[in-house]
Amino acid sequence: MPRLSVRLLGPLEILRNGTPVALPASRKLRALLAYLALAPHAVGRSRLCELLWDVPNDPRGELRWYLSKLRAALDTPVRRRVETRGDTVALDLDGCLVDALDVTRAAAQGIGTLDRERLRALSELFAGDLLDGLELERSPLFDSWLIAQRRRFQAYHAAVLEQLAVNHPAGSPETSMQLDKWVELAPFDTRAHLALLSNLAERGAIGAAEEHLASAARLFQSEELDFAPLRAAWQTIRDQRSGNSLKAQPACLSTPSQLAVPSDAGTVEPSQASLAVMPFVEEAGEGTRGGLADGFTHDIITRLAKLRDFFVIARGSVFALAEKTIAPEEAGRKLGVDYVATGMVRNTAGRLIVSVELVEVRTARIVWAETFERRPDDIFAVLDDIGDSIVSSISAEIETVERNRAMLKAPNSLNAWEAYHRGLWHMYRFTQAENEQARQFFDKALQLDPTFARAYAGLSFTHWQNAFQRWGDRDRESALAYESAGHSLLVDDHNPAAHWAMGRALWLRGEQDGSLSELGRAVDLSPNFALGHYALSFVHSQSGDPRAAISSSDHSRHLSPFDPLLFGMLGSRAMSHVRLGQFEEAADWALKAAARPNAHTIILAIAAHCLALAGRLDEARGFAAAIRKTLPDYRADDFIGTFRFDPDAEALFRQGARRIGLS
Repeated sequence: MPRLSVRLLGPLEILRNGTPVALPASRKLRALLAYLALAPHAVGRSRLCELLWDVPNDPRGELRWYLSKLRAALDTPVRRRVETRGDTVALDLDGCLVDALDVTRAAAQGIGTLDRERLRALSELFAGDLLDGLELERSPLFDSWLIAQRRRFQAYHAAVLEQLAVNHPAGSPETSMQLDKWVELAPFDTRAHLALLSNLAERGAIGAAEEHLASAARLFQSEELDFAPLRAAWQTIRDQRSGNSLKAQPACLSTPSQLAVPSDAGTVEPSQASLAVMPFVEEAGEGTRGGLADGFTHDIITRLAKLRDFFVIARGSVFALAEKTIAPEEAGRKLGVDYVATGMVRNTAGRLIVSVELVEVRTARIVWAETFERRPDDIFAVLDDIGDSIVSSISAEIETVERNRAMLKAPNSLNAWEAYHRGLWHMYRFTQAENEQARQFFDKALQLDPTFARAYAGLSFTHWQNAFQRWGDRDRESALAYESAGHSLLVDDHNPAAHWAMGRALWLRGEQDGSLSELGRAVDLSPNFALGHYALSFVHSQSGDPRAAISSSDHSRHLSPFDPLLFGMLGSRAMSHVRLGQFEEAADWALKAAARPNAHTIILAIAAHCLALAGRLDEARGFAAAIRKTLPDYRADDFIGTFRFDPDAEALFRQGARRIGLS
């Protein structure tokens, strides 16, 4: 057992070797300890003074006194826990048991991935709200922080209880207590109510279930929420039980989800995840709307909606919930969305600071968090730049989570959305076998939902790869890529991915002007569509404007710095530098492209040719040898035939090939 423990969930307590450590009767001291314990990095003294004091006589003097008391409680002769460096303060809690940090680490790992014993241990850590009973007078910034943290840990607690309900038997008293607590923490989460109702039915407590249903109905109606689906699901449970078809099984979330009311015959569920962007908060604001943060929120919602990657809740709904001071996580459950994005804007001391979090509602897991800091020399340009990064990051993170989730499910259980993301997972491996698996999953997604524009775009991409990599007959695969892109446009002409797919298909057919037109349309529809900017760079790098190619490559990487197609973005820039006669720059960018873990043979060939032109022949021959291990007969004609270079560019690359024996 660690010699030092700090309990923040419930009344704050410090234990050394199991014995409570006495603390002065100061609320600010406890607030300071909790804030430093949960801070991800060292905190400036001015920030701590601003946080804990309204208009004190000597805030820094008082802060020094509080730090001395923390040292007395935490430090030992051989270990200093309170660290002050320059004007910052931090706590070194390495080797300590801090309940809130243990929960935070588990949430980052993914609560849904934890085993039963770990979940039970986490559940026992929740002895109450964070800093239960602690309130500070005249410290509005700390109060805002504390309220947000309490919401966060309540959401974590609900997620732990949900997973325990999944894994525990229906008749267990422990399960009943966990379900009751889950409903208490998340009163508007239909999954919690359905799990509880199913559990009560399994135990034969129909009367208790009816009482709970009536109480829940009044609660939902008081908030003007639709209760009909929950009532219909309960009726299904009762009907199945009266027909003796409800088999004895644990009351887990799979039960109520299977009992959900089916949609009308012939309708198709939307093939999308859903997202709510809650109004960003101005930290220095007075609670009024219409300021910088609100305008920023409107802009992000609009940009995300233009991507058409997922369903985005309209601004009216999220602002209406925010006016009721409903917590973001609770708003996400009320809105029935998969993800919630929240943010805070600070404009102080010549710096604009925007902090953003993306939370998966079901598990309360923070899947992405970032802080952007800029000098507001041109406030509109700065907001535009930060908005670009936020929108692209949210889109990429949701896609990553959905891809990984789909990979954990049995193939025959996938819905259209999951099949599409399973296809993406295989597609980004860039091998012939994985590409074929991707094609099959995109086909499955379209069988389940023939109106899924992005699945058609994905299908077009797999045919494009077959043509580009010579994994199939180029003419036939080019025709199939064009056909699939056409279907995508017919389904949703406003989807940037549809125009992206068509632009690439037209490039395969040698129609460069048409290709550039479609790709331009893609980025016009959604300026944050990174793949559209990359495709523009790809086309321009071969026979268009090489400087435009470099600009588009840079912008695509700025929008999506960890993109699975990053090797292509880097490779396009390398080919552009070749056409500009900048061979050293070309070699450097080509090496970066080849270093990507999923870089395929064509990227290695770009590196070999660029290094040869830069006179770095040993490195170039190394890449040529690597290519010939898998393709013994690979020659310059293969490389040139893959692309559509103008005559001058073709001559340069042939010159490089001759230097390393690839001609």
